[in-house]
Amino acid sequence: MSAAKGQDPAARGGDPAATRLAGWITPVVADAGYDLEELVVTPAGRRSVVRVVVDRDQGVSLDDVAEVSRAVSAVLDRNDGELGRAPYVLEVTSPGVDRPLTEPRHWRRNTGRLVAVAVGGDQLTGRVTAVDDSGVTLAVEKPGKPGAKKKAPTPRHVPWAQLGAGRVQVEFGRPGRDENGPADGDPGHGDVDDVLDDLGDDLDGDTDDDDLDEDLLDDDEGDDGGRQ
Repeated sequence: MSAAKGQDPAARGGDPAATRLAGWITPVVADAGYDLEELVVTPAGRRSVVRVVVDRDQGVSLDDVAEVSRAVSAVLDRNDGELGRAPYVLEVTSPGVDRPLTEPRHWRRNTGRLVAVAVGGDQLTGRVTAVDDSGVTLAVEKPGKPGAKKKAPTPRHVPWAQLGAGRVQVEFGRPGRDENGPADGDPGHGDVDDVLDDLGDDLDGDTDDDDLDEDLLDDDEGDDGGRQ
C-alpha cells in the first residue's frame, strides 16, 4: 500500500499511532535526503512492527537503510515516553516492484522500466521513456498474434490527469541491470535482512545476533516481557 497523491504516508489508513509517528519521522527522513513513502504500524503479538519505507532518485542501498534506521531509531528514543514504553520492532526498507506508481517521482524513478497502467478505459503496457511536468511518455507495446513478428512500440504521451496507478512489470535480463545486483534506481533493492544484525550492534553496542529481531529499540537489558 502506498500513499495517495498529496497525502501523508500514514494518513491513508487512518491509524492515529502511525499518524503521530509520521510527524516525528517525516522530518528526519527528509533531512537525510529521502522521501517517506509509507509508514505502517502493525500489531504482532505483544509487540508492534513499525515499517518505514523510504526512497530517493538515486535509489536506496543497504548502507542507506542502515543510516535511516539509526536516524529514525534516535527520534523514536527521544519520544519514548509518549509511546507508552510498548515494545516494537523497527523495519526500514525501500519500495518493492509491487509498489503502485502514483506520484510523479515514482514514475521518474522508474524511467526505462516496463509498466502496466490504466489510461481512460484502456489497459496499456509500455516502457517509461520520459517524465515531465505534463505527464509520462510510454513506448506502448501492441499485442500481436502468436508467432507473428513483434511490432515496434508506439510512443504515447499520457497527461497526469489521465494516468492511473502504474505497476512495474518484472523483466528478466532487463537492459541496464547489473549481473551482480540491481541497476541504479532499481526499486526492487533494499532487502535489509543481511544488515539487521550489524545494525543492531551499531545501535546498542551488543554483538548478540538476535538483538535487533527481538526488539530493536527496547534498551532495557534482561527485559522478558517488553515495555510496561
